[in-house]
Amino acid sequence: MKTPTGLAGSAHRWKSVRVFGLGALVAGAVTIAFWLVLAAVFVAPLVFWFAWNVLDFGPAVGLPELGLLATLLATLFLVIGWFGKVVLTAIVFVADPSWLHGEAVVGWPEPTLRNFIAIALLAALAASPHAREHRADQR
Repeated sequence: MKTPTGLAGSAHRWKSVRVFGLGALVAGAVTIAFWLVLAAVFVAPLVFWFAWNVLDFGPAVGLPELGLLATLLATLFLVIGWFGKVVLTAIVFVADPSWLHGEAVVGWPEPTLRNFIAIALLAALAASPHAREHRADQR
């Protein structure tokens, strides 16, 4: 049986698919995507917790340290868009309205390297999704 010339070149290009199998390549890609998403989900709250509680940015501006749930909600609030912020605020208000009744005396933090790093980390979390949206609008 004679092979058409166009197929002979493509058979050479897909040799690795025949060796490893298409299923292995797809499974590898799905695994890598899963671990990247999982890392992003855990890294963002960790960065927020580090900036807020370890570098003491919260107490530096007059706010308390945050627990696990508050850290997760604050991180989510920073990384989602405007509509998501409105929905998250509505959920918190419906679930526990007393969260919105607290008072805080917020002031500008001292100009130290520790506070600068904390502000830079929080700004990076808050800016990342908005930068992607802005790039999409330019296309």
